[in-house]
Amino acid sequence: MSDNLQRVNESVLEIRPKKPTKARYGILMLLFIGTAINYMDRTNISVAAPEIQKYFHLNPTMLGLIFSAFAWSYAIGQIPGGWVLDRFGPKRTYGTALSLWSVFTFLQGVAHGFGFLFVMRLGMGLTESPAFPTNNKVVTSWFPQKERAFATGVYTAGEFVGLAFLTPFLFWLLSSFGWRSIFFVTGVIGLLYAFVWVKRYCDPKESKTINQAELEYIQEGGGLTENTRQGNKINWHQARELFKHRQFWGLYIGQFGVTSTLYFFLTWFPTYLITEKHMTILKAGFFASVPYIAAFIGVLCGGFWSDWMLKRGKKVGIARKTPIVLGLLFSCCIILANYTSSVGLIILIMSIAFFGQGMSGISWSLVSEIAPAKLVGLAGGVFNFAGNLSGIVTPLLIGFIVSATNSFSGALLVVGGFALMGALSYIFLLGKVKRIEIDS
Repeated sequence: MSDNLQRVNESVLEIRPKKPTKARYGILMLLFIGTAINYMDRTNISVAAPEIQKYFHLNPTMLGLIFSAFAWSYAIGQIPGGWVLDRFGPKRTYGTALSLWSVFTFLQGVAHGFGFLFVMRLGMGLTESPAFPTNNKVVTSWFPQKERAFATGVYTAGEFVGLAFLTPFLFWLLSSFGWRSIFFVTGVIGLLYAFVWVKRYCDPKESKTINQAELEYIQEGGGLTENTRQGNKINWHQARELFKHRQFWGLYIGQFGVTSTLYFFLTWFPTYLITEKHMTILKAGFFASVPYIAAFIGVLCGGFWSDWMLKRGKKVGIARKTPIVLGLLFSCCIILANYTSSVGLIILIMSIAFFGQGMSGISWSLVSEIAPAKLVGLAGGVFNFAGNLSGIVTPLLIGFIVSATNSFSGALLVVGGFALMGALSYIFLLGKVKRIEIDS
């Protein structure tokens, strides 16, 4: 009797559907940590910049060239990086990229002049170029549509964790051990994490921690689990579609506006506090972390709000574009810092502006919604290329303005103007949000 009862119980357990596992959140944590390291390596130069400027006797224009060098090669590498990603998949692409950019980060610590430091920044930019297309492709593969803005918000928040919580640590390294120590420490951290990525990341259908219920949940929600590693040659006739549609141009111009505010904070912000507001190194490290924390909160709010609207029946265009546009409009208020000398008020204004930039950082979720399924990696590369052109323009333009005027007032006007341009592009040019289909 007991044996029969046991067999019945086992049969019931087999019939009862299993709950989906949560393996996708483990993958998201890998992206979060990788992005935090990515941005720590990008922004370390801004922390070291005041000392580097004195050490190598650089004027603001030369410092602007150093700041922009990363974005030159980073922007150029976006389209090839997207192609590499579509051909070899996230695991190999990101693992190799992380290892290489960490080496370039480390080598900046042995720089002996302007030229060497400039070349190392170029190398780091080129090797970081596949990172965000990889993030986007992983989210598109591992998450259903209704969770993508949240997932994009979480890994994007990694940018600001690296900035908010590690910037005081980097300033402490600077004051205690000199500017070279910043590059040595951050380079080693990246190399160690490359081993973690290669060991822990896998595609959905190769994962040992995902069950069939979660895989079906992802697939039924629009996750592109079949397209993580295609090994296909790019059909350039298809790739031209990425430049023929109004939706893509709306994304590209909008992302330029989103990224311009980010690059001000990644490059000139600590120098602005030290030279324009005459703060000490440690005081600047403390105050610089406040807007970064605001951006961290902003990106989480943007992702949560977007998915919340989508789950409650709002059209995908409204759900995705509203936080982005509102965030860009918040970023425009950076101009108000020109009209006050109060340090507290300036930090508040900068925090509101960077909070808005964080909200608009979920713009990557629109690439997941619009890009043709076979070109997600390449579309992400083109999108990031367009956005990071501002990484070339913004630091250089600020350097020229500061050299010419000995003031950051004009620079803040430029950053606010770019943010407004981005908002107008998302409002009027992007149009309806839907996936663009192309012929095979």
